[in-house]
Amino acid sequence: MRSTFKKIAFLALFVAGPSRLLAASPAFDPSALQVGVATVTYRAQLGDTLSVIAEQLTASKSNWVQLAQLNHIGNDRTIPVGTAVIIPVALLPDDPSTAQVSAMSGNIDAIAADGRAIDINIGATLSEGAIINTGSNSFLTLTLPDQSHIALPSNSQVKLSKLRTARYTKSPRTEITLLKGRVESKVSPLDKNKGRFEVHSPLAVAGVRGTDFRVDLVGDSVMTEVLSGGVAVAKKSQPPALTLHPGQGNVTNAKGVGKAVALLPAPQFSGRPQLQERPRVRFTVAPIAGAHGYRAQIATDADARNIVSEAESDNIELKIDGLADGQYFVRITALDQIGLQGIPRIAAFTLKARPEPPISIEPKNKSRSEDVMFSWAEVGNAQAYHLQVASDAGFQQLVVDQAALTAPQFSAGKLALGTYYWRVATIVEQTNGRDQGPYGDPQSFNLLPALQVPKIADALDGDLSFSWSAEPGQNFVVEIGRDAAFSTLLLTQTTATPEISVPRPAAGAYFIRVKAIDPDGYVSPFSAPQKIYIGSRWVTSDGSPLLNAGGTTQAGY
Repeated sequence: MRSTFKKIAFLALFVAGPSRLLAASPAFDPSALQVGVATVTYRAQLGDTLSVIAEQLTASKSNWVQLAQLNHIGNDRTIPVGTAVIIPVALLPDDPSTAQVSAMSGNIDAIAADGRAIDINIGATLSEGAIINTGSNSFLTLTLPDQSHIALPSNSQVKLSKLRTARYTKSPRTEITLLKGRVESKVSPLDKNKGRFEVHSPLAVAGVRGTDFRVDLVGDSVMTEVLSGGVAVAKKSQPPALTLHPGQGNVTNAKGVGKAVALLPAPQFSGRPQLQERPRVRFTVAPIAGAHGYRAQIATDADARNIVSEAESDNIELKIDGLADGQYFVRITALDQIGLQGIPRIAAFTLKARPEPPISIEPKNKSRSEDVMFSWAEVGNAQAYHLQVASDAGFQQLVVDQAALTAPQFSAGKLALGTYYWRVATIVEQTNGRDQGPYGDPQSFNLLPALQVPKIADALDGDLSFSWSAEPGQNFVVEIGRDAAFSTLLLTQTTATPEISVPRPAAGAYFIRVKAIDPDGYVSPFSAPQKIYIGSRWVTSDGSPLLNAGGTTQAGY
């Protein structure tokens, strides 16, 4: 009996020993943890040591040393229950995070860390290690869980090298590697939560605490530009050498981190960019001293997160094609001599270019017609056209306003002599009614006196002489026909003087007309034809030579 009791007692002691040791490593109690912005506070439980706390709540058991220093705990083994142990975010372990596609246009492709192709669309989720490429005139914006935004313009490539958050506090730990092109980052403030956001490139690292900045990889140089906040710039694997403040930029290359320089100011628009009425959108800016060129980006939102097109120019006019009608925002920056992009100017504009106006045909420059005819090219899907003719370039003084012409021409009849302006718009049928597009470019012309019918004189030697009023430098074409349609011509003659003499034709009825060719190449309409009857001799009833013919003339015998 006694020996049996000893064995049982020994066994009980053996089992009780480990139970006491397990009590020294209590299970983590979530209710004992208070999460702050950049720290967590743990209330010590029975049996806790700093080693246990470090192992359960930080990235490494060895962090107990730092916890002891930070919390002024001298004896790791005698922590009173309820003691507040503060753990900074820097010691917390990482949890995986993601980035979400919030805007895109054009051709985008992406590869996951395991080499799998990723289908890019709005709402798609990307994880750490993904590599993203934007094609020509293609754009992508990613949104992080803290509402930071990463924008990739055309022909750029980035790797999401690190997408993580600190456990419990969710403080971001983001690292973007720029492999080609440009990246623009608008980072939510990270000062309070001690988050980290860095853009790496082959030569430099730009680290921020919450800012709006751009990084551009050009050849063997890295350009950094700061719009708000501050950016610490360093060569790769070296401590920060420079802090850029708002409105500053620099260039980092193999020689080192370049000095901070002031970015060029925001451009001022020339003219009125708010309404664009042609498929090719145009923006003109006032020249900026020191600017080597200008860049324009078109977006559907004021924050320029959904960029749909961009263009660069080495002069003050920027042109962009391929946009559908709608509401947009343009963001224009100046580029300095070293390639740094300046402060942006953003403006809203409306594109209303469709249906496109027809091409104007006539009149152009001048007219001598007594019945002014307006004509234009026919638009395939047009239901009607709107013609306006005015005596002023602003179309405030309208003399013709025809809003529903079904044919691509209109006879305005006789107008007073002077200068006129005209334009035409296309009208198409839409599901919600008729839609009138913008007017075409205004055309101007001078309405000049029509060429008068010739004066005719019958010389005694039998020749006929024709003369008419003229302007310096004009040439003329004279036609004499046997019928009113001038289908059978007796004479066609070109002359540089406003008169001709021709042998008298055989007796009969004839028609004569003249047109002028001005020095600038303008060809007037033929004058109104004059019908004449020729007898044996052109005289009046009293035997006098016929000197004037207006309308129908009866030759005497």
